[in-house]
Amino acid sequence: MTIAVIDYGMGNLHSVAKALEHVTHEHVVITRDPHSIRGATRLVLPGQGAMRDCMGELQRTELQGLVQELLASQAKPLLGICVGQQMLMERSEENGGIECLGFLPGQVRHFGQDLRDDEGRRLKVPHMGWNQVSQHHAHPLWDGIEDGSRFYFVHSYYVEAERDEDIFGTTQYGGVEAHVATGRDAVFAIQFHPEKSADAGLRLLENFVNWAP
Repeated sequence: MTIAVIDYGMGNLHSVAKALEHVTHEHVVITRDPHSIRGATRLVLPGQGAMRDCMGELQRTELQGLVQELLASQAKPLLGICVGQQMLMERSEENGGIECLGFLPGQVRHFGQDLRDDEGRRLKVPHMGWNQVSQHHAHPLWDGIEDGSRFYFVHSYYVEAERDEDIFGTTQYGGVEAHVATGRDAVFAIQFHPEKSADAGLRLLENFVNWAP
């Protein structure tokens, strides 16, 4: 039993791997080897930085086709994290417009420059720090996690999914509803960083390890 953290050069790979090792006895490997990725029982698709760079590195390492194949086959559970969530959408506004993997219908939007809280105070972009996540639909990865639990975020762009059934968690920031947990079938993806989200984040990773879609 192996969990493969897909290494295409972008993402907080070692922190994610260490957090997974904390919640499971399964072997966790950081790899870009197609044979190892195909042979793994579970996959993690991380992402950090600009969308143009993430998609570019996925292509440069010749892993884009493999990732799209695995997404289409639904052969094994896959967890997308941060930009790894955004990459599953059709298109991102970042860098003047970037085509993404197209697994889920929807867009990646920028928060904008004039976000305000309920008292009219300007909010910073990127959205950085702890925020509550509302569980939009039930999902096995929410097991044991209270609705409204706080998770840790760092992002200037957010997912806007097209289909309600693909949305599993939302966060409010400056009047914007960000779809911060999305998925379909054997794929679940989150904008927040579970490895930085204390007990709730570790529980979500544990749920992923035990998930049998």
